[in-house]
Amino acid sequence: MSQPENPHDRLKGVSDSADAPSPFRRRILQGLSAMPILAVPGISLAQKFPTAKVNTTKLAMTETEVTVGQLHSSTGTMAISETGSIQAEQLAIDQINAMGGILGRKIKVIKEDGASDWPTFAEKSKKLLINDRCATVFGCWTSASRKAVLPVFEKENGLLYYPTFYEGLEQSKNVFYTGQEATQQILYGLDWAKNEKKAKSFFLIGSDYIWPRTSMKIARKHIENFQKGKVVGEEYYPLGSTNFGSLMNKIKLQKPDCIFAAVVGGSNVAFYKALKAAGITGNKQLLLTLSVTEDEMTGVGGENFAGFYSSMKYFQSLDNDNNKKFVAAFKAKYGPKSVIGDVTQAAYLGPWLWKAAVERAGSFDVDKVVAASPGIELKQAPEGYVKLDANHHLWSKSRIAMGQPDATFKVVAESPQLIKPDPFPKGYQ
Repeated sequence: MSQPENPHDRLKGVSDSADAPSPFRRRILQGLSAMPILAVPGISLAQKFPTAKVNTTKLAMTETEVTVGQLHSSTGTMAISETGSIQAEQLAIDQINAMGGILGRKIKVIKEDGASDWPTFAEKSKKLLINDRCATVFGCWTSASRKAVLPVFEKENGLLYYPTFYEGLEQSKNVFYTGQEATQQILYGLDWAKNEKKAKSFFLIGSDYIWPRTSMKIARKHIENFQKGKVVGEEYYPLGSTNFGSLMNKIKLQKPDCIFAAVVGGSNVAFYKALKAAGITGNKQLLLTLSVTEDEMTGVGGENFAGFYSSMKYFQSLDNDNNKKFVAAFKAKYGPKSVIGDVTQAAYLGPWLWKAAVERAGSFDVDKVVAASPGIELKQAPEGYVKLDANHHLWSKSRIAMGQPDATFKVVAESPQLIKPDPFPKGYQ
């Protein structure tokens, strides 16, 4: 039996001189040396798993290649948040391909732009599933985009890996949710604000679409029914909105113990600049957000967010070996100034979870992949060990981090154990 192929050998010939590799070749090699090894490449797997055996539903596949889709917003107001997902999914796919692919097949990617427009997401999902016959799709960010494509994936029996923290209250055979749901992010964050910061009154703020509104509905029930606290204000603003002047006056009037925010996309930039201009800063006011990661901080600016808090499961500053390798590989591919947020990391998990399920099933067929998925573990995920529940959500830890003036985050709290995903918690529907 021949030895497993070294992915570095694939790069021979990239530079004109093997003795003096070009800066480009050195950068690629650094990324490969830093990448986590999550599986062992198979030998002659395409022969062991012929197309007729692993593809009985006419997916786009040959003996050497399998086609997947990417569906994110690379333009529009959500591009500030979704660019990281595009990058992380591509990084994972490149790493999997360097290891030999899946069942002996390299992954080919068809990229589509949802353009921050929900009907466009639905249209592009039809193209990827019906015309392109993609074996799976990695995509969406907002709940509005996910809700727009869900009927398409269910009708066409497609497979979607969705990376964003979201409101829960959903479970589909055709979707795997690699971000947190409400009990893991919203409830954990509110309990932290009450227990650690003694917050009793909350002002709820969100962008005006399904995720923020449903998240705040859950938050209000938790504050009023379970914490016995008080909601002193609740406001929503259209996606892309930049006018928050009147909101600042309302906040000052109500004087909440905690501002609980779910403003998304480019609106975050205007929102946090308006807070600072109004003198509402982290050293005076507790603010906990569900929607600012390192990705958004590139636009918001550390000077505008310093002292405020985010509730996420992942931050780039996590100090573990898995994350150090991931960050090194990401920066080697996308540059030393690139940043990694919560959804970026969750997006990175999608291709690895799909790979594990396909290999467990011995097939690319959606029904077989879905059946093989419960219980899959990623012991070397950047956020730490995670496992896939039968409800298609991940067991993971929850964390709170404080924004720093240099646009990084300092983790100040972490759940002691993995939190079981519960997309339909009693008393919150």
